[in-house]
Amino acid sequence: MSLFFGALLSSNIGRTFADSDDTSVKSENSFVTIHDNGNTTTVKTDAGTVEGVLKRAKIELTEGDVVEPELTAEINQKDFEITIYRARPVVVVDGVAKKYLMTTKTKMREIVSEAGIVLYDGDKIVRQNNVKNLLEVGMVEEYEIKRHGGEMVVVTEEIDFTRRTIRDVNTPVGVSKITQEGEKGEKEITYEVKYQDGKEVSRVKKNEVITKQPVEEITTLGVEYTVTTTPDRETCALWARAAGVSETDLDAALWIIEKESHCRYNATNASSGAYGIPQALPGDKMASAGADWRTNPITQIRWMASYVKSRYGGWNGAKRFWEEHHWY
Repeated sequence: MSLFFGALLSSNIGRTFADSDDTSVKSENSFVTIHDNGNTTTVKTDAGTVEGVLKRAKIELTEGDVVEPELTAEINQKDFEITIYRARPVVVVDGVAKKYLMTTKTKMREIVSEAGIVLYDGDKIVRQNNVKNLLEVGMVEEYEIKRHGGEMVVVTEEIDFTRRTIRDVNTPVGVSKITQEGEKGEKEITYEVKYQDGKEVSRVKKNEVITKQPVEEITTLGVEYTVTTTPDRETCALWARAAGVSETDLDAALWIIEKESHCRYNATNASSGAYGIPQALPGDKMASAGADWRTNPITQIRWMASYVKSRYGGWNGAKRFWEEHHWY
């Protein structure tokens, strides 16, 4: 016997009509027909309520049974009918989950609903045959849910582009122009959509694929530059762009410059004599990029860009070498 149903039935037998104290009596007898689980009995009684009739007929109810009319209904007709719907043990199987309940329902969808399980359009309920006898009192009905509800829907959505402004010393001061048009990207999102009665009730994202990358919008703003011995990152980036460092290489260039000199044009290594932003040794090597190599940070970075290109193939190659050896 199933422990669940054994305990369930044990608790259900608590209240019977032998415990009732119905003293309601009508002055005239009525003929009452009782329909109980396929059996029909007619009794002549002067009981005043449905509960009184069942008590005198020695018909017991267990918790979960349903009586129509209700137990407190009066016997107000000469010919009266009472119907008893007996609760029975049912198992509802939903994948690996099982719900056990006592029910008077006969329609499969009503049974599944009473078990607290949601059905979607396309799902099916199958009543299983040859279910093992789990209770001494009879067979347990088992209903299995075959999930076919829901469908995969692919939705194309736009990805907005980002916007960035670049300060440029090679553009006239105060002039602003878009030097790279922004362009929205696209992504395909796959959702599992479920319906009830033809209406969408849930949508769960299953997958997302970017099919077109967005293009950043870049605005160039003309500015003057100031030479300082304590530049911040934005100022150093301004110098690097003016020296011809591309946006693709900028992060790597600034990373190496920070490691070497903190972007100070007058940085001097007291031990070796290496000088300037690139820590050139000797410093006058940078004269090949301009006669103002001692004081012009743009000239120094222009020389540095030429150096890393010839030795490492570019800024990113130089960065990888620096990370391994701590010099370049």
